[in-house]
Amino acid sequence: MAERSQYVTLGVGDELFAAPVVRVQEILDMRPIARLPQAPPHLLGMIDVRGQGIPVLDLRLTLGMVAAEDNENTRILVLSATGSTGPIVIGLRADRVFEVTVLDSDVLEPPPAVHSGWSGHCIEGIGRRNGLFVTVLDLDRLLGETAGLANRAA
Repeated sequence: MAERSQYVTLGVGDELFAAPVVRVQEILDMRPIARLPQAPPHLLGMIDVRGQGIPVLDLRLTLGMVAAEDNENTRILVLSATGSTGPIVIGLRADRVFEVTVLDSDVLEPPPAVHSGWSGHCIEGIGRRNGLFVTVLDLDRLLGETAGLANRAA
């Protein structure tokens, strides 16, 4: 039997998201972020990870949600993605990280096509974990598009 895909599950507000574990380089506690002048609101700035400058995006703001204060559960996921200019490493600020897990099924449902102005372009699909919906993020689309902004602002 084929090995099932593993995901890192994370929370933003009351929502449950997942990222493929193969894309996650590390999970960091919150740390100071150097702000970038005139950066878009969802680009929080840069952090140093072992000598490499990594841009950090706020997942809440990137997904169009309301900003929230950091707390003891806030984490930065350092992820790899493919942007328009090639491979990138980027940080994603999430309210909390839960676990590395498999979903109830390897088959993801497509994002719902309920509104012509909303494409769900940053969603790879919808899965379930213990019966709860889990939105699996399309990191290349989500991070690749905003990484271009990060590179221009840096």
